[in-house]
Amino acid sequence: MGDRSQELPDPSPLVFRVLGPLQVHGPVGPLRLPPGRQEVILAALLLEVNRVVSTNHLVDLIWEDNPPETARTQVQICVSRLRKLLAGADGEVSITTRPPGYVLHTDAGNVDAALFTTLVLRARRLRERGELHEAVRLLRDAVTLWQGDCLSGLDSGPLANKARQLNEERLTAVELRIRLELELGRYDGLVGELQRLVHEHPLREKLRGQLIQALYWSGRQAEALEAFRTTRRFLAEELGLEPSRELRELESAILAGRLPAPAAPAPASVRVPADKAEERTAAPEAEEEPEPTAPPAPESVRQDAVPHQLPAAVADFVSDAGQLAALEEALTGRPGRTTVGLAAITGKPGTGKSTLAVHVAHMLSETGFPDGQLYCDLRGTTGTPATPEEVLGRFLRALGIPGQLIPESLDERAEMYRTRLASRRVLVVLDDACGEGQVLPLLPGSRGCAVLVTGRARLTALPGAHRVELDVLAEDRALELLSRIIGRERVAGEAAAAEALVRTVGRLPLALRIVAARLAARPHWTLASMVQRLANERHRLDELTHGEMTMRASLSLTYEGLAPDDRRLLRLLSMAQAPTLPSWLAGALLDDRRPFPSDLMEPLVDVQMLDVAGVDRTGGFRYRFHEIIRVYAREQLAAHHTPEARQEALARMAGGWMHLAQQAHRKVYGGDFTVLHGDAPRWEPPDSYTDEVLADPLAWLDAEQASLCGMVEHTADAGLHDLSWDLATSLVTLFEVRGHYDLWEQTHLSALAAVRKAGNLRGTAAIRASLGSLYMSRNQFDTARQSLTSALDVFQALDEPMGEALCRRDMALIARTSGDDSSALELYRRSLADFDRAGDVVGRAIVLTQSAHIRMRQGETAEAQSQLDEALDIYEGVGYTGGRARTLRRVGQLLLEQGRSDLAVLTFTEVLELCRDSGDVIGEGHLLRDLGHAFVIMGRPDRARDFFDRAVTAREGVMDFSGGALARLDLARLLDAEPGRSRELLVPAVEVFRERRMGRELAEAERLLATGY
Repeated sequence: MGDRSQELPDPSPLVFRVLGPLQVHGPVGPLRLPPGRQEVILAALLLEVNRVVSTNHLVDLIWEDNPPETARTQVQICVSRLRKLLAGADGEVSITTRPPGYVLHTDAGNVDAALFTTLVLRARRLRERGELHEAVRLLRDAVTLWQGDCLSGLDSGPLANKARQLNEERLTAVELRIRLELELGRYDGLVGELQRLVHEHPLREKLRGQLIQALYWSGRQAEALEAFRTTRRFLAEELGLEPSRELRELESAILAGRLPAPAAPAPASVRVPADKAEERTAAPEAEEEPEPTAPPAPESVRQDAVPHQLPAAVADFVSDAGQLAALEEALTGRPGRTTVGLAAITGKPGTGKSTLAVHVAHMLSETGFPDGQLYCDLRGTTGTPATPEEVLGRFLRALGIPGQLIPESLDERAEMYRTRLASRRVLVVLDDACGEGQVLPLLPGSRGCAVLVTGRARLTALPGAHRVELDVLAEDRALELLSRIIGRERVAGEAAAAEALVRTVGRLPLALRIVAARLAARPHWTLASMVQRLANERHRLDELTHGEMTMRASLSLTYEGLAPDDRRLLRLLSMAQAPTLPSWLAGALLDDRRPFPSDLMEPLVDVQMLDVAGVDRTGGFRYRFHEIIRVYAREQLAAHHTPEARQEALARMAGGWMHLAQQAHRKVYGGDFTVLHGDAPRWEPPDSYTDEVLADPLAWLDAEQASLCGMVEHTADAGLHDLSWDLATSLVTLFEVRGHYDLWEQTHLSALAAVRKAGNLRGTAAIRASLGSLYMSRNQFDTARQSLTSALDVFQALDEPMGEALCRRDMALIARTSGDDSSALELYRRSLADFDRAGDVVGRAIVLTQSAHIRMRQGETAEAQSQLDEALDIYEGVGYTGGRARTLRRVGQLLLEQGRSDLAVLTFTEVLELCRDSGDVIGEGHLLRDLGHAFVIMGRPDRARDFFDRAVTAREGVMDFSGGALARLDLARLLDAEPGRSRELLVPAVEVFRERRMGRELAEAERLLATGY
């Protein structure tokens, strides 16, 4: 019997079913799949689980010959919806983007089709070893997975073809199982099943033949002959054909009484070739030494040459069962395959491509390819890759062809090679291929042979190849590899250090093997000490070397094989500190303004020196480095570029970010309003890219937040002070709306240090003015006033009207908040004049809106209405939605003052929706309070209480504790019948008012507490 420890887990709780109607199971039962496109896409991904399915293929499945222009976008939408749906499925399931399409990642055992294939493959291996009972059991389990025809009910012509193929494989598995049961002598029990199968599949002659055999060996000779005659009549009437030769031979053997019962095959390990068996039969006891023979003449050919060229396998190999099963299937093939088995393993340097290939080759060498294994290092990443002629010469000699008989030309060598392998089962391993042109002449013509190729290029043009793209190890597998090399006890004793070590080398197999080998050679070293040695990026590659294993050498092979411009781009890209890299960066770094800058990135992706990280809003790809490759690229950057050249490239990169941030600000505000800019040059990405990516400018700013903030600090550190302060102040567009106060402060302090160091007065004033706005948003009014005053002094000295306008506007807001309305109105008057002098209409509208609030408080409703109307006209004219929302809020407050509460509530509700649509969480908190006040005035305390509650949650949810304290105070006023709840609200509010020096609010909160609240 087979090793039960190798069995698959019980397949009953499958997550995905395609062998029948398409089904997805979640924790509490089946998940409902929307019919149509999502079903088709999910089915296609499941049929190729853990393998890439191209977007073009998905488009063809849905629309076949006439896809719309938006087909790819619609596929993306469907995939996005599937991701949300599958979040509720059992097991770990994800759909990731991987060029040229998508991959559904899950354990192969979660998909009935993949589980079916694995069970059948395992059964075939057991049969080869003579373990028929186990093989039959696995085949029964495999067929039990079926619940009807594959993908029944799904309307897709191309998918129907794939479904028919799987249906055929199901019948093939049934026929194999019946054949094995016949070999085990289970004749009687098979007759009824075979009669049913023949009725369901009347054209399958193999089933009819098995029925005839089962009847005969059950002692039912007459019925066996009648079954043959019935078959003959049926084929003649339906198809006009005679039964096959095999069926006719069955009839003859039955009539002659010479049909022997089938015998189980001998296990593969004891089989002997027929010619050798005859020799052993002839002389079973011969023990004398054979006669010495002369070497063959030059023209003789050794027909019995069996090459075994594989390098030694790695003992501590960490395997992925699904990956191994898929490679085995691709190489050993299915019944009826007519082409050579072909698989390609690709991946970045150090991911273990060669290790996996050699492991698989050894695994299949005895059972799958008994006639030998050929191996050649094609040297694809060296300066002198092996030529096909050279490799064919080596292989022909290994196959017994003397050197004198090997032809000179490539075509003749390939012809002789294919002829030599035509009747053999040989596995060819081609390691480190540089491209398809090197591999194609080395493919055998025989379907019994297989070829396993490795390479850093993706080798997408190899016809019919199964592709495996290796990535870094999962953390658990990386720790397992470390444990196998240095010992489990050592890893368990420093578990945290082991995890840190795995992360430091980026879970890259080669790097991990190197550090593990060093630790194994030095048992007195701790894992923590190794982590510390690797912590210094400048020396990390020096540490990643042991004996002949060196990470730097592995990366150098790929690097040196790149074209000069690709090497230059790789070096310059290493300066980028963003988590992912948009394609336009390549154009900026090389100062190349081509319309599709991703074309510059793709050669680096092809050789795995860059990864594709995802897709941006334009549908273009984003890229990222593996950390060790980035370290190597930075080494090369330092070696090949002067500091001046690096500074120029960095300035172009930062100029590109600056251009996009400035354009985003313009789209939000309707122009270059309410912001100062520096004079540093911009680098403009293609217009089409800019237009697409900034279709929703706030969404772009959100998505690129980490990259933009990182660039502020990077330019500050590099001395590009003009770009640093300009980018920092432009990002206030995002910081203010989203309430990112910490990022606002962090970026501005970095830029402030740079401009001060450079003596940049204008930049220093701009940053201090912006920090004044930040401190004001935090209700730190004394600090804000100091910052704004110092900035205003510089702007006045420089005669900078925009700077003066911004400072006076914010100083007016501080005066207004402290109750000094007359000073506020005077500052607003002067700010209006400054904005008019600067030609900034949006700045004017902001001042009008803010001063209107004072007019409302003073009862000057007509003047307030006039100012608000003018502001709204300006915002409508430039298309600034945020400004319109803020002004409409003041309109709602004015309506409330005028006693028009119903209309005020409608206005507040409209503005609340505008804030939510734009993601303005600060504005949302304000509007919730406004609605609460409106419902208090309308005498509806329950509704008011609900809105105040939501305002507390909204403001404190974004760490706006002063806004939250104001909403707490509002709520406490309503809860006079609930003193315990009121006290709970007021105590933290008092602390905030005291800390923020909000005197008027503090006095009221303390009064309420003192009166028994």
